[in-house]
Amino acid sequence: MPLQVLINLFIAFLWMFLQDEWSFLAFFSGYLVGIVVLFILRRFYKQEFYLSKLGSILKLFLVFIRELITSSIFVVGHVIRPKVSLTPGIITVETDLEGDLEVTIFSLLLNLTPGSVVIEVSSDSKVFYIHALDLPKAGDSVRKASKIFEKAIKDVTRK
Repeated sequence: MPLQVLINLFIAFLWMFLQDEWSFLAFFSGYLVGIVVLFILRRFYKQEFYLSKLGSILKLFLVFIRELITSSIFVVGHVIRPKVSLTPGIITVETDLEGDLEVTIFSLLLNLTPGSVVIEVSSDSKVFYIHALDLPKAGDSVRKASKIFEKAIKDVTRK
C-alpha cells in the first residue's frame, strides 16, 4: 500500500512537470490520472488497491464518531439529571482479534467512548475487562459497539 501511494504521488508530480503548470489543480488532476493508472495496473501488485483500504479506514472513523456521539449523549443525560442513579460495574467482552495492532486499536476505541474504560486485557488478548458507567444500560451498548468496532478493525487490518 505505501508503494502505491508513492507511485501515485510520483505520477501526480510528473503530470505537473509535463503540464508545466505548478498549481494545486494540476497536481490534483495528476493524482486522479495516477489513481486511474494504478487501478488499471492493480493486478500486478500483491496487495489490494490502496483506495479500498482507505475506504475501510474512513468507515472505521465514521463508526467511531457515531459511537462517540451516542455515548456522549448517554453520559450528558446522566450528568444533567438532578439525582444521580448510576450502577457502575465491570463487564467482560470476548474478542477474536489477533495481533497487537488490532488489540491496541480496539482498546483505544473503547477507551475514547465515554462511559467505558478498558481496565485490563487478558494475557492471550481475547478477553477485555471494561468498566461501564451504568452497567444495565451501558453493558449492552458496549458489547454492541465492540462488535461493530471489531468488524471495522478487521476490515482495515485484514484482507
